[in-house]
Amino acid sequence: MLISLSWLNEFVDTSGVSVEDLSDAFNDLGLVVEGIEVVGKGLDGIVTAQVKTIRAHPGADKIRLVDVVISADQSEPLQICCGAWNFVEGDVVPLAMLGSTMPDGLKIERRKLRGEWSNGMLCSAWELKLSEDHEGILRLPEGTSLGQPIAEVLGVIADVVFDLSVEANRPDAMSVLGVARDLAPKIKRSLRAPVVKTVISEVAAPAVQTGSITASDLCDRLTTTVIRNVVVAPSPRWVQQRLAVSGMRAINNLVDASNLVMLELGIPSHAFDLDRLAGGRIDVRWASQNEHITTLDGVDRVLSRSSDREALDGVIADGGGVAVGIAAIMGGLTSEVEVDTANLLLEIAHWTPMCIARSSKRLGIRSEASARFERGSDPGAIPLAVARFVDVIRETCPNLSVESHHDVGPNRGAVRKVEVRAERVNLVLGTRLATSEMTALLSPIGFVCSPPEGADRFQVEIPSWRPDATDEINVVEEIGRHFGYRNIERRVLTNVRVGKLTDLQKNRRLIADVLVSNLCNEVWTASFVGPLDLERSGVSTEPVVLANPMAPEESLLRPTLVAGLLRTLGHNASHRSPSQRIFEMGHVFGAPKPDQVVPYERDMLGVALAADGDDASTAIRCLDSLVEALRINPAAIELRSKEIPGLHPTRSARIVGSGTGFNLGSVGEVDPEVARKWGIDRRVGLLVIDVENLCALPTRSELVSVFSRFPSSDVDLAFVVPDPTPAGHISEILRHAGAPLLQTVQLIDVYRGDRVSTGTRGLTYRLRFADPGRTLTDGDVAAVRHSCIGAVEERSAAKLRS
Repeated sequence: MLISLSWLNEFVDTSGVSVEDLSDAFNDLGLVVEGIEVVGKGLDGIVTAQVKTIRAHPGADKIRLVDVVISADQSEPLQICCGAWNFVEGDVVPLAMLGSTMPDGLKIERRKLRGEWSNGMLCSAWELKLSEDHEGILRLPEGTSLGQPIAEVLGVIADVVFDLSVEANRPDAMSVLGVARDLAPKIKRSLRAPVVKTVISEVAAPAVQTGSITASDLCDRLTTTVIRNVVVAPSPRWVQQRLAVSGMRAINNLVDASNLVMLELGIPSHAFDLDRLAGGRIDVRWASQNEHITTLDGVDRVLSRSSDREALDGVIADGGGVAVGIAAIMGGLTSEVEVDTANLLLEIAHWTPMCIARSSKRLGIRSEASARFERGSDPGAIPLAVARFVDVIRETCPNLSVESHHDVGPNRGAVRKVEVRAERVNLVLGTRLATSEMTALLSPIGFVCSPPEGADRFQVEIPSWRPDATDEINVVEEIGRHFGYRNIERRVLTNVRVGKLTDLQKNRRLIADVLVSNLCNEVWTASFVGPLDLERSGVSTEPVVLANPMAPEESLLRPTLVAGLLRTLGHNASHRSPSQRIFEMGHVFGAPKPDQVVPYERDMLGVALAADGDDASTAIRCLDSLVEALRINPAAIELRSKEIPGLHPTRSARIVGSGTGFNLGSVGEVDPEVARKWGIDRRVGLLVIDVENLCALPTRSELVSVFSRFPSSDVDLAFVVPDPTPAGHISEILRHAGAPLLQTVQLIDVYRGDRVSTGTRGLTYRLRFADPGRTLTDGDVAAVRHSCIGAVEERSAAKLRS
């Protein structure tokens, strides 16, 4: 939003306040200053000149030689080389004299263009920084005195333009009046109310309605004003200048007046040629499906009336029911104001913001009017906007008459009341303001505060120009803005309720750290898999089938992490990097249980170990590392040998909770046939476990155990064990039998070969014994060794290997 200081001064006196202080005030109010530009300077040395003759340039087709004079009695004209073609002999135009400097810093010097001298430069309005019009040279009114400074002729004064960033929640700041209303109390000045000469309330209502509302959910207030005896002409210079500094191009007095009122008061309007409007009236309604309208930009647009409110367009129709404008967005071409327009129907309305926003987005039209209406305009300011429009065009149309004014719709800008708690204000802002101080901040911006109902609360009436303020917290924000956020005392927050990780989140991070320390890389695989992926992996779990899969190979929600891990290993193997250790923590999905409606999800950990020498025992050691790091009581978990689909039939086991038999996951080695299907030609250790259930297992005491200062003794025991017997089962027997001297049990070797019978394997354990109070004798170690062997042979089918 571009706001000129001279225009702002009409509503609030800023004299004595520097540009820097004004910029700080805007920033404090949340109207962030994105740029400051000084306009109207740099016009010294630019004077009025008359075109005497125009000749062709002998060496350039697109340049003409123009002879100009700056006084009627000048005997020798100045030759200028000019590329513009929009002027003729006799026109008065701006001439930048030799030695002058243009507003953009260009120094005017005598130059030769294609062999011809140019003794100055003829200027466009854009080059003078007076408007965005750079189509040609600025042509001054006939009879303009020659040799006069252009600034005096045009009445240009130096001005400062602020480029303000207005957020979507501040529709009131989309106008000069709205910005002034916010700024005035900030710089301790009074707001000057707009002064209008036309009194709309005195205008007689028409015998026949000139406006009606059919779609009350689209528009809740519509005013139509008939204005006769208008003349289409250029706008007064002051109007053109205000539009120019606001980034808008002057068109004619009627269109410019509408734009000026919109920028000044924030109320867009639209003027129809009354004589081209069927029936001399308009009606607001919803568009018909596939209704056509040609808008002012010459584009034929197709409107919609779908049952979906996202595709619902509003129109303004004439007395014959034909659409002559898209509601609050853009007018139609058929009723456009032309050079011969003599009578107007001025329409100003209040529209439902979301209806305008949806239609503007769907049609791809973004206008200054729609930008304001979709944020919310002030219905209470409509009569003022009508009067201001009439006042502006009266300067160029002195014989105009306001014949009638019609106002329909219930919305007159009803005042909303909000109860505000002083304690709540101070709690949110971190201030210590008294109730009287709060009301003193709100009253100057139009928030009417009633006497306090108590020491801690008061009523606030929110004005109609603030549709964004609906609740107590919005009033708190207004108090904070005008008190000044930089005035709020800074303090260190002492609230003990700070964010932290849950125990499960901490354990997930610990699991990742342990696996990384075991040389594993974390991977991510897609949650969508195909039937072929599960078939390759040997998975028999019933998957969840997607209703609308993106592709057949991604038609299922994964019931296991195994497919993704094996695919990753296979991909790396195909790229000559087969030796990998990878893991993933993610959700797997299963079909709904009888008492459930949606599929269940579980947070699982999958580890695939395919480095050189990795196998089932590597996966078990990985599990042991996790149990140790998570401080899980070893007695709370056990391995039960079992054939598992996709794993080696004799090298796999279920991980279950001791005593409960609750299934936690599986560990073992991938079936060689499954591995080959994924292009893997090596042994792959695999660990799949439920993260949440693993972390819920009983843990060891965090108290530090007594550490023996005396030497320990290691004993290796080798057993021949039937293949179905889990190695963990033997470990658990040894742990109980060796207590309390047994410190650790470690599986150090697994043997299969011709030295053991078929269907068995050799397991070698290393047992470490120690006593915290003394050095163990050979007899002590022999006795506990004998006890451990006896317990294993008695409680399992294992035999000590000879």
